[in-house]
Amino acid sequence: MKKRNSENQSLSEVLKEFVDHNKLQGGLDKVSVKDVWFREMGPAIEKYTTAIKLQNETLFVQLSSSVLREELSYGKEKIINMLNRELGKDLIKKLVLR
Repeated sequence: MKKRNSENQSLSEVLKEFVDHNKLQGGLDKVSVKDVWFREMGPAIEKYTTAIKLQNETLFVQLSSSVLREELSYGKEKIINMLNRELGKDLIKKLVLR
């Protein structure tokens, strides 16, 4: 990472440069997706969510309830749009419920 005059850079600029330089954005996105899933889907769905994994542009969500999995499968596009809106970027293209 290049040394720069830190007086001219904000903390957010320095952190962004650090994340970009160390290629950490993928890991941060994975953590963000989990946080957004639990926050947006609510405690009822959180209770039945056993695993969440973001791989490439596909979000894999493992649920312990087959009834809930079936119910959520009808609204996949809406869920994808909601999560992407909260993330602030089109990170998820496909949702797989297991």
